[in-house]
Amino acid sequence: MNEDAFWALIDELSRRPGDRDERLEWLRADLVRRPAAESVEFQVRLERACEIADTRALWKAADRIEGGDCTDDGFHYFTLWLVGQGRKVYESVLADPDALADVPGVRALVGRHHDAWDDDEWPEWEELDYVAQDAWDELTGQEGDDGEEFLDAVEEAEDAAEAAGEWEEDEESRGSRPEGLAIPRLTALFPPAASGT
Repeated sequence: MNEDAFWALIDELSRRPGDRDERLEWLRADLVRRPAAESVEFQVRLERACEIADTRALWKAADRIEGGDCTDDGFHYFTLWLVGQGRKVYESVLADPDALADVPGVRALVGRHHDAWDDDEWPEWEELDYVAQDAWDELTGQEGDDGEEFLDAVEEAEDAAEAAGEWEEDEESRGSRPEGLAIPRLTALFPPAASGT
């Protein structure tokens, strides 16, 4: 599965009707119709997209939306949610995190305390991180191994991609990156006084 094939699946996922569970079931079913190796490749590309999105500027934006309550795990789930919005949204937000102010799912949260957000409204999508493993487990019959075989296969595929020069391992941590871009529109939509931060 190359980069374009990965994003084609994600773009279709972002357009599917239904709630998140129904959309994930569609994705799982699609992956089950493919060779097991494609589930591994999907996971590799998903993890890489999340790593690229792991910037201080984007964390600042997610934290602003979530009222200062964005944890490390929560930020990872936020990057999964961002990927799940589709390639166009993902790339525009990477270029300028303040572009989150234009995302309908973010705008729907404006003026509401995060305690009032439904699970499907939260800009976090942890479950997207497990769908490829679920498909791979079904295809290979490895359901009882706690994901070890799948994780080993993902690691091997990542190593192969790096060895082939498809991408380089990013050694920088989020904490060491520059502060990045300002987020005036998000701050206007989610003011510090309203969120308690």
